Amino acid sequence: MAGVGMVTIMGTIDATIVNISLHTLETHFSTSFATVQWIVLAYVLVLTSFLLGAARLGDMLNKKRLYLGGLLVFTLSSVLCALAPSIYWLIGFRALQGLGAAFTQALGFAIITQVFPAQERGKAMGLLASMIAIGVASGPPLGGLIISTVGWHWVFMVNLPIGLVAFWFIWRFVGDLPAFQKNQRFDWAGGLILFVTLGGYALAMTLGQERGFSHPLVLGLLIAASILLVVFILVENRMKQPMIELSMFRNLLFNLNLLMAFLVAVLMAGFFILPYYLELVKLESTLVVGLLMMVDPILMGLIAPIAGSLSDRFGPRIISIVGLIIITVGSLTLGLLDMDTSRLGFVIRMIPIGIGIGFFMSPNNSAVMGAVPKEKLGITSGLLTLARMLGQTTGLPLMGVLFTGHVLRASGWVAGSDISLAQPQALVAGIKGTFHTAAFFVGASIVVALIAFAIDRRRNSATQVVPQAAND
Repeated sequence: MAGVGMVTIMGTIDATIVNISLHTLETHFSTSFATVQWIVLAYVLVLTSFLLGAARLGDMLNKKRLYLGGLLVFTLSSVLCALAPSIYWLIGFRALQGLGAAFTQALGFAIITQVFPAQERGKAMGLLASMIAIGVASGPPLGGLIISTVGWHWVFMVNLPIGLVAFWFIWRFVGDLPAFQKNQRFDWAGGLILFVTLGGYALAMTLGQERGFSHPLVLGLLIAASILLVVFILVENRMKQPMIELSMFRNLLFNLNLLMAFLVAVLMAGFFILPYYLELVKLESTLVVGLLMMVDPILMGLIAPIAGSLSDRFGPRIISIVGLIIITVGSLTLGLLDMDTSRLGFVIRMIPIGIGIGFFMSPNNSAVMGAVPKEKLGITSGLLTLARMLGQTTGLPLMGVLFTGHVLRASGWVAGSDISLAQPQALVAGIKGTFHTAAFFVGASIVVALIAFAIDRRRNSATQVVPQAAND
C-alpha cells in the first residue's frame, strides 16, 4: 500500500506542479504560451490514449512487473525532463512520462483490489483516495517553493527520490501478481482504434477551450472520434479476445458506478473558476488563494479512509449516496457566493464539497472494482480511471463555457471578450450560474445512485429468497 500510495502522491503532485510552472517555463525557453501548453497536452494525450491498452496488458501479464515498468519509465523520464535542452525536447520527454503514468494509473486500483481481501477493500480505496488528496493539497505550495528557491528543473527532479523509494517498496513487499488466465492475445486492431479515438477526443476538448467548439478542427476531431468509437464497437464484437469485453457493460450496476464517477469528475473540473472569484472579486493574494483552495483536498484526505471503512461495514451504496447529497449541498452553497463573502464564509461553503467527495470517492471505487471477476481487474481499473479523466476533460471546457457565458451575459458583452476585465458583479454572476448548473450534475448522480441502490437491494433479496426456497 505504501508503494502504490507514494506513486499516487507523486503523480498528483507532478500534474499540479507542472501546471503552476508553465509561465516560468515559457519565460525560460523564450517561447509562446501556445507552445508551452503542449508540456501538459502531450502528457495528457499519451496518458489518455494508452490507458486502456496498459490496463488490458495488466490482465494478460504480470501486474506487478508492468506497474514497476511504468514507474521506472515515469521516474527516468522525469529526470530527462529536468535535463531537457529545449522546449521541444521537454515536450517529448513529457509524452514519455505520460506513457509511464498510463501503466501506474491504469493498474493502481487493480493491484489494491487483488492484494487486499474484499472485507478490507473499501478501507484500502479510502487510503488511496487520501493519497490523491495529499498530492492535490501539497502540490501548489510545494511547486511555488521549488520554483522560487531551486528552479524549474527540480519540479521534475523531485520525482526521482520518490519514484526510487516507491519502486523498492513495491518490489520488496508486494507479492507476484501474475495473470489469472494464460495464453491471451492482445487486440492490436482494437487497441489502435481506441488509441486514436481517445486521443482525438482529448485533443478536441482541449482545443475547444481555446478555439471554440464550432472551430472546424475541433468539430472534425469530435466527429472522427465518434465514428471511430462506432468502428471500435463493431471490431470488438468480432474479436475472440477483444481489448474490452463489451459484455461487461451488460452489468447495469457497473455502468451506473462508472457514470457516477464521470459526473462527479465533471463537477470537480469546475473548481478551476474559483481562483477567478478569489483573485478578481476578493482581490486575494496568490498565497491566500492557494491556502483557501487547499480546504477541500485536506478534508477529502481526512474523510476518505473513514468512508472506506464505513463502506466495508455498511456497503458502498448508502455511503456513496450520502456523499453525493453533501456534494449537492456544497454546490448550491458555492452558488451563494457574493461580493461580501468573507474568507470564513468561503471556507464554510467549501467544507461540504470536500466532505462529500471524501464520502463518495472510495466507496464508489470499491463498488466498481468489486463488481467484476478477478481476471478483469486490470481493464476495470483502467475504465474507472478513464471515466474520471474523461469527466475532467469534458468538465473543464463545459464549466469554462458556462462561466464565460454567464459573465458575458451579466456584462452585456459579446462572445470573445476578455472576462478577466469584467466587473466583480459579473464574475459573481458567473460563479452563481456555474455552480447551480454543477449542482444539477451531482443531482443527476444522486438519481443514478438511487437506481443502483434499488437494483442492488433487489438482487440481494433475490439471492436470499433462492436458498430459503430450497430449504422449504
